[in-house]
Amino acid sequence: MSQSRIPVSILTGFLGAGKSTLLNRLLKDPEMKDAAVIINEFGEVGIDHLLVEASNDAVVELSDGCLCCTVRGELVDTLAELIDGMQTGKIKPLSRVVIETTGLADPAPVMQSVMGHPAVAQHFDLDGVVTVVDAVNGFSTIDAYPEAYKQVAVADRLILTKKTLADEATISALTQRLRSLNPRAPITDGDAADAGSAAMLVNGLYDPASKIADVDRWLKDEMAADADHHHGHDHGHHGHDHHHHAHDVNRHGASIRSYSIVHDEPIDPMAINMFIDLLRSTHGEKLLRMKAIVALTDRPDKPLVLHGVQSIFHPPVRLPAWPEGSDRKTRLVLITKDLSESYVRDLFGAFTGKLAIDRPDRAAMMDNPLSIPGLKF
Repeated sequence: MSQSRIPVSILTGFLGAGKSTLLNRLLKDPEMKDAAVIINEFGEVGIDHLLVEASNDAVVELSDGCLCCTVRGELVDTLAELIDGMQTGKIKPLSRVVIETTGLADPAPVMQSVMGHPAVAQHFDLDGVVTVVDAVNGFSTIDAYPEAYKQVAVADRLILTKKTLADEATISALTQRLRSLNPRAPITDGDAADAGSAAMLVNGLYDPASKIADVDRWLKDEMAADADHHHGHDHGHHGHDHHHHAHDVNRHGASIRSYSIVHDEPIDPMAINMFIDLLRSTHGEKLLRMKAIVALTDRPDKPLVLHGVQSIFHPPVRLPAWPEGSDRKTRLVLITKDLSESYVRDLFGAFTGKLAIDRPDRAAMMDNPLSIPGLKF
């Protein structure tokens, strides 16, 4: 990972959740003095920029549509202009970019814009998604609007606002709902004094303190998933070194699921490359998020980090070493929509030689991964 890349945080949440209020608090943090803020608005007349007390001149307003549709290209242009401004000395070097989406935005295309454009990906890293949830209306909003549902499901951090306006029963029910939708994202009290700290933006692929991928956080996420037996499901019949932790996050079925795959042995680089290429080329639209740290056979002491959104992936990164105290196992954390966990597991097993031993077609599938049920071109 290039040390010159700038972390990008996406601040999202449904209409009225309190994104602008949180952004105002963030901009007061001294750590944000070298940050740029891109504000998205929905509608022909922009008003959100009037509510933002900008602490610098690097606030960019997008209007006439939402980031996930009509102004998606404009977002790429805006990031390119920031790059040009830094390179030509028109603006000072940036420490971070925060993109505030409209409440009606599907965050996935915004994430893809950061990760998928070659010029943008060369200079920016997607650090994570912070989703603001209204304690009063959050439960009903998540059930009624697919945008709100997806904003929660893909978040790296959830900020619960307006708690003083809700009773304890409502807060408790909403908290359980959030944890079922996204068991790995920490839930932060938006009313707390430290809720406006820039530290809450450090969530994903990039850690400014170390300039490497935040693998330690991912490993902690995995341990948390292990402990969350209330939502988890044990798939022990899939082999002693091939563990899975799944969470059904849709009360109407398994539409969106969060699960992990843990693999004990180093993997051939070509095998993991083929697994990723086949998964994203055939079912990329169903792969909402994927983070992975992979032990490879060629240099097992230098793990590979992968980070993807649907069919778009950051360039793979080799870390100089494993985090201290880690068990050096391969871990993949996935959030998928309408994609069978067993299909992903079998596809991974076909390339790693660890298909479930009780499958009668195990040998044939290992010889020909393209024969896996559900694989379509």
